Amino acid sequence: MANNLVENEIKASALELIGNTPIVALDRIWPGPGRILAKCEFMNPGASIKCRSSLHMIEQARERGDLKPGEPVLEVTSGNQGCGLAVVCAVLGHPLTLTMSKGNSAQRAIHMEALGAKCVRVPQVEGSYGNVTLADVKAAEAEGLRLVNETGAYYVNQFNNEMNAEAHYHSTGPEIWRQTGQHVDAFVATVGTAGTFTGTSKYLKEKNPNIKCYVVEPEGSQPIKGCPITKPLHLLQGSGYGCIPNLFKFEYMDETISVSDKEATHFMKLIGEKEGLYVGYTSGANVAAAVKLLESGKLSKDAWIVTVLNDSGLKYTPVPAELT
Repeated sequence: MANNLVENEIKASALELIGNTPIVALDRIWPGPGRILAKCEFMNPGASIKCRSSLHMIEQARERGDLKPGEPVLEVTSGNQGCGLAVVCAVLGHPLTLTMSKGNSAQRAIHMEALGAKCVRVPQVEGSYGNVTLADVKAAEAEGLRLVNETGAYYVNQFNNEMNAEAHYHSTGPEIWRQTGQHVDAFVATVGTAGTFTGTSKYLKEKNPNIKCYVVEPEGSQPIKGCPITKPLHLLQGSGYGCIPNLFKFEYMDETISVSDKEATHFMKLIGEKEGLYVGYTSGANVAAAVKLLESGKLSKDAWIVTVLNDSGLKYTPVPAELT
């Protein structure tokens, strides 16, 4: 009996460390009324929420027979999806190549390569280091597609892969519903591929249509809201690409909330100094948006807002001094 209990505590691989992340109440940042609850996705083995979709997309490709054991995998990434895929491919034995804009933080390339992946860093078209535009992403995509044609590697295609959103419908949404005791008034999330927002919002709205779901967009880059792009360069790496993602579904969105670089950086800092959690810019943006929403009076005073701490702050270069 004792041996069986021990075996139940031992994970077979890093894949079993993906998901089932805790929710933490950010009561020191927002003491009330109302409550901000944050899903600690930086605690996944690849240090971001993208581990969930990485595992699901690769497992489904293997199950369909599109990806056979030992075959190479290729993906275009801003870093987090690449780190998640590097975890999955290391365990399952798939050689992995990733193309990423040089504008994305070098720490991400170091992380991916430490897990055995090859990271091809593609020169920027119009952005600068730490600021990646849609054109920069397209350049990384073009190089990725060239390598797919050259090598025959399986292309994950996170921006168009329905399994991306499905991962969150089957894991993130149900976990939030269970962990809150079915008490969710609103869900708030930034959008990159839209996998997290679409899958999670779909699940939560099926459970309770009265749950309000809000998209967080960088100020000046709000295509989902329907605004012209006036600020394509922003700090929210992996989100706010200046286009409406193919996986995004308007029927699961109630409204959008804009967040400036300064607001995202301010709350990123507060999450560290008040809550003891070192997270990235999109996490700061999510919490900034949740605070704005509670301050707006659009929800009841005792509302519970659930958001996501997308990744670790260790994936980024230091915060620019003028934004602290």
